[in-house]
Amino acid sequence: MRARLAIAASGQACELREVALRDKPQAMLDVSPKATVPVLITGNSQVLEQSLDIMLWALAQNDPHEWLAPTQPGMDAMLELIAECDGPFKHHLDRYKYPQRHADSQGSGHHRDEAAFWLSRLDARLQRQPFLFGAHAALADMAIAPFVRQFAHVDREWFQAMPWPGLQAWLQAWQESELMALIMEKHAPWAPGAAGVRFPA
Repeated sequence: MRARLAIAASGQACELREVALRDKPQAMLDVSPKATVPVLITGNSQVLEQSLDIMLWALAQNDPHEWLAPTQPGMDAMLELIAECDGPFKHHLDRYKYPQRHADSQGSGHHRDEAAFWLSRLDARLQRQPFLFGAHAALADMAIAPFVRQFAHVDREWFQAMPWPGLQAWLQAWQESELMALIMEKHAPWAPGAAGVRFPA
């Protein structure tokens, strides 16, 4: 989701090969042995295997919405907040969302509460301003929103009942955006020998 957001927003186009993770094509494993998505092969054959790296690459080509230029400084602060999301928050999110996959005596409720503490900090920012780093959406918003969406969807009633008006409004606006609708278009899994599809369409 992150990678598609940045590619679409930057005006780049690529050949999209949808992957079913239960049946990973050998062509993907050949270029990326880590066997997770996303994977991007650039025009000069560079292989990018992390979603944030793909975002930064796409926006370095073109950044019409100024995601790399928030109205509040600056890039280091955005990357620090994203690292908190990708590290501690994602750790608790995974154990809240998939307790059956993680042998953990603390339980999913503990991980929900730990993740919620971090989300309350985001809400405090978003009650002061419309986006995480000021007046317009920036890299941090687009890199963090997909994981907040995952958290919210585990128990939507619980999430909506929390005293997070800034966070809830921010997430709803992002989910209802044209860009979100564009990246959520469904595609059939790619099969060896088949052509990919153009993305964005």
